[in-house]
Amino acid sequence: MKIAFHLFVHFSLLVFVSCYGGNGYDPLENVLKIQRSRRSISNHENNEDVTVQNSYTPVYVGPQDGLKEADKISELPGQPAGTNFDQYSGYVTVDPNHGRALFYYLAESPVNSSTNPLVLWLNGGPGCSSFGNGAMMELGPFRVNPDNTTLSPNKYAWNNVANVLFLESPAGVGFSYSNTSTDYQTGDIQTAKDSYTFLVNWLERFPEYKTRDFYITGESYAGHYIPQLAQLILQNNEITNQTVINLKGIAIGNAYIDDETANTGMFDYFWSHAIISDEIHEGIVSNCNFTEGGTKTVECDEYEGQAKAAKSNIFFYDIYAPLCSSSSNGTPSISEFDPCTENYIYSYLNTPAVQQSLHAKPIQWESCSGLIGLFWKDAPFTVLPVIQDLMASGISVWLYSGDTDGRVPVTSSRYAINKLQTSVKTPWYPWMYQGEVGGYVVGYQNLTFVTIRGAGHFVPSYQPARGLAFFSSFLEGKLP
Repeated sequence: MKIAFHLFVHFSLLVFVSCYGGNGYDPLENVLKIQRSRRSISNHENNEDVTVQNSYTPVYVGPQDGLKEADKISELPGQPAGTNFDQYSGYVTVDPNHGRALFYYLAESPVNSSTNPLVLWLNGGPGCSSFGNGAMMELGPFRVNPDNTTLSPNKYAWNNVANVLFLESPAGVGFSYSNTSTDYQTGDIQTAKDSYTFLVNWLERFPEYKTRDFYITGESYAGHYIPQLAQLILQNNEITNQTVINLKGIAIGNAYIDDETANTGMFDYFWSHAIISDEIHEGIVSNCNFTEGGTKTVECDEYEGQAKAAKSNIFFYDIYAPLCSSSSNGTPSISEFDPCTENYIYSYLNTPAVQQSLHAKPIQWESCSGLIGLFWKDAPFTVLPVIQDLMASGISVWLYSGDTDGRVPVTSSRYAINKLQTSVKTPWYPWMYQGEVGGYVVGYQNLTFVTIRGAGHFVPSYQPARGLAFFSSFLEGKLP
């Protein structure tokens, strides 16, 4: 069995060197297919399991003396002149017996870093890199140029208003690793536990952040990661004699939080945005039961296949964006985002000098690990009960949605919020940025929902200025 697993690891590294949302590659759907087939065989998923199994036991805390200084980045290769903030990156061990360590990158604020809040960013997948995708493609301080070797500043980086911590989670994602191969067979519960252990140890390494306001943000399958980690933090804050984490709020973008609404919302979005025909949409509505325990029929499979064929060759993480091709190299999309950016990041992060400057183990870095998704062990059908607990806890809970995303579209988010049955405090209205509509917002009881106009799945990539404006409002606790 061990030999077979290692062979599969090797095979996966050959097959799954894929960009997040690249042509035909959909890490979220790959995991969901596996989880749905498991439920159809054994339909006894209990959404309370995440809470029960996350009951507190003291976590490993390792010695951190001198590690902060060792993690400081002197300079990234190709970094623009005049960079005026501190950067750190390295590993935090979360299980010394297994040799399991998670990689992080911290971009501190150029101004007010000693008082600005600490924000954790998590990419989804599951299996996709928070550093490569989140920091280098979305909200981090730099973009990789088409020459694959130099960086340019991102003037709308989120570290302008917060100290941003990017975590590669779970082990096997990005630069994170384990010396025990079976650790790559993981799931929601272990990911939350490891992320919590990471934070406790990281705060020992960076004690100046222990009392700082702390927020968690992310997107897509982080719709599972973030609520579960936030719930675990709040639970452990009550009963631990270890570090109390000063969690103030969460914000999840284009969030996969409920499987039923993720499906119904996606196909309704396809139909309403002229991607599938009336006949295909009607076939899905009439033949597909996406509820938990719903029977998957042959007819439903057939119509879903027709929808996929009708969708054809579009980048459905941003339905109006051009694809990366030899003719589009360096050509920005309508949102001024270069569709080949992921190729530049891939080349840059696989440069030995770059990996050395990041204090990373020399590896073949991938945007997403198909291996992680293929062996994903546990994923509740919905995390809405967890979100309801967080809404009742008093922390700030925001959902935001780029409105040109077809993967986890704005319709899915709205359907999921309807399931929460929370009352409206501030009715739907347009929020403005530089004289134009930046998106729309509605304030619910203990929940805020914001759309970002013209943004796909990766909001800070496609609409960086509007993304930063939304994020600043979130930190201020004010509707945009």
